[in-house]
Amino acid sequence: MLRLREVREARNLSQADLARLAGVAQCHISDLERGRRKPSFEVLIRLAKALECSLDDLVDLRTAS
Repeated sequence: MLRLREVREARNLSQADLARLAGVAQCHISDLERGRRKPSFEVLIRLAKALECSLDDLVDLRTAS
């Protein structure tokens, strides 16, 4: 399960802020947070860099399916 919203909010970033930092569209961030899309590995890396966190912080493997 992707923990994107939780990590983003902990860093006091809006979806638009994160989208700009990661170089993706804001609607893509919204779709990821709502579970409508699954991120590619490339996007996961960009998000982790933008959020200054590890991939482990973004993905909870215990609940992944």
